[in-house]
Amino acid sequence: MTAVIRRLRYFTLAAALVAAATPLQAQHWAGTMSGGNEIPANPSTAIGFADVFLSGNFLTVDLFWKGLVGGTPAAAHIHCCIAPGTNVGVAVGFPSFPLTTTGSYNHVFNLTDPSIYTTGFLNNFGGGTAAGAQAALIAGLNAGNAYSNIHNATYPGGEIRANLVATPEPASLGLMATGLFALAAFGLKRRRQS
Repeated sequence: MTAVIRRLRYFTLAAALVAAATPLQAQHWAGTMSGGNEIPANPSTAIGFADVFLSGNFLTVDLFWKGLVGGTPAAAHIHCCIAPGTNVGVAVGFPSFPLTTTGSYNHVFNLTDPSIYTTGFLNNFGGGTAAGAQAALIAGLNAGNAYSNIHNATYPGGEIRANLVATPEPASLGLMATGLFALAAFGLKRRRQS
């Protein structure tokens, strides 16, 4: 019976370490961009990657894409907030997006600035305020209800799309690994003492 209680303690400690290492609110979202992710899907062979990171009130967007077949980008955005597999209006547009079929984009958005949001998103999802729009965007990202895509002349609805999903922070993964390593070492030490 004591072995069962001991294992239960180890399990409880491991669960606590994992919970402590998991952020309460995601701060990083990412996704692979493809024509197959668009709704409806398209046959584009272009690929890309979207990486979105939140630090305080600042949202950093990094996009990398290769081989757009529908022409140079006409626009690129984050769309929010709707379940995957459907379309919704633009939340945040990407200013000065490069007009290249292969390239990269980096921009930092101040989420407290109402001018970064489209009027529709600001009013419909944000209740008319930047604070409301910021809260709606972060909630949408955390729920997996946001996507980023690149539009062009051939694919005006979007040539490639990334469904943005929460991604663990490297620091959280490191903390969790350290905790699990310590737990394993503690268990081995206890076993050797028995």
